[in-house]
Amino acid sequence: MDYKFYYNKVNGHDDYGFKGVTKDLYGLKCSKFKLKYPPQEQEGQPGLEYLMKPLPIFDNQHYKGSGKLKDKVAIITGGDSGIGRGVAVHFVKEGAKVVIVYYNETQDALDTKRYIEALGGECLLIRGDLKDPGFSEKIANDTMKAFHKIDILVNNAGVQFQQKSLLDISNEQFDYTMKTNIYSMFYLTKSVLKYMKSGASIINVSSVTTFYGEPELIDYVTSKGAIVGFTRALATNLADKNIRVNAVAPGYFWTPLQPACWEALKIPTLGADAPMKRAGEVYELAPIFVYLASSDSSYVTGQVMHVNGGLYKG
Repeated sequence: MDYKFYYNKVNGHDDYGFKGVTKDLYGLKCSKFKLKYPPQEQEGQPGLEYLMKPLPIFDNQHYKGSGKLKDKVAIITGGDSGIGRGVAVHFVKEGAKVVIVYYNETQDALDTKRYIEALGGECLLIRGDLKDPGFSEKIANDTMKAFHKIDILVNNAGVQFQQKSLLDISNEQFDYTMKTNIYSMFYLTKSVLKYMKSGASIINVSSVTTFYGEPELIDYVTSKGAIVGFTRALATNLADKNIRVNAVAPGYFWTPLQPACWEALKIPTLGADAPMKRAGEVYELAPIFVYLASSDSSYVTGQVMHVNGGLYKG
């Protein structure tokens, strides 16, 4: 495959430190790393998984469930694709019933539902806009009507927009990012909490970018930092009710968020700055959600779990 890259911001492009490609398709960026993702980008957010090349690996075929989540009911926002899809599949393998909340990615959502049903699992799809507080009430009500309880909430949905400077971030974009990434989490958690009982688990998705301060994702980093604060305060508030609240801060994983955010030339170097010199695949992240959702983590609350190939040592 022929890759063409620009150096030193020639023609307005940032080379992201990428210096070349060997004949064996190894990228040269301070040290060698294997090229896995060709340059690509998508217009608009959320991104679409079925358009990605190569497709993300969301299921570990060797993963054998052991009933850790048997008969549990889990709501997963953004569960149609990316991290959410991987989490949904692994939850189902552990015996859970899943409710997948998505925005407009209908093909991805249907693909996920079919995959889960092929595993013998149960999956309810709910489409709508999480920025609308009323939609959160619908999610809670529809889940209770279908499954009569709510044991696990995974607040995963989010957006990010690459901007070179704070001056490039419009007030409208900042508002959209905050409402999608943190307001929605507040709305849905509030709607679901009244149905949760002792032993329930809430898992919020932050980001490694919060901890090292990604310079081209200022509004995204701000929202993900707010999620850390929300997680810690809510965990303390709910500890006496034995409802655990934790967060996961993923590094760079191959999900629709990446081509929907970054310019095409960023994609081949995704994750190359991590000590493991690659981006992660979703199946490598999903088991931490199983741990936090299950009784295995019964004494864990208010924590941020880092899975990032060594990019940040948390």
